[in-house]
Amino acid sequence: QVQLVESGGGLVQPGGSLRLSCQASRSIERFRNMAWYRQAPEKQRELVAAITNEGGTTYSDSVKGRFTISRANAENRSYLQMNSLNPEDTAVYYCAADYLFRRYWGQGTQVTVSA
Repeated sequence: QVQLVESGGGLVQPGGSLRLSCQASRSIERFRNMAWYRQAPEKQRELVAAITNEGGTTYSDSVKGRFTISRANAENRSYLQMNSLNPEDTAVYYCAADYLFRRYWGQGTQVTVSA
């Protein structure tokens, strides 16, 4: 079993930055992928960014150049650095991890971008 706990969400003004953190309950070295998804009200959950255990990254077009995903194996954490935030980034952000052919999810953290 794997537990994932997100933190770092909150209220930020347009143009601001936030860094989300995803703490895993065990070593992430064998997590094939770690990813961040988001779900805005009345919208489907969408992939924001993903990183493999070899460091390869994928971003949605809407965040490319503004968000950066990383993983810190020594800390058992994944991070999502979000810059130049705009109101369209408002959503609940979820951490996900693939381990031993199962996908695990965190409980989500709210990000609100508003003046």
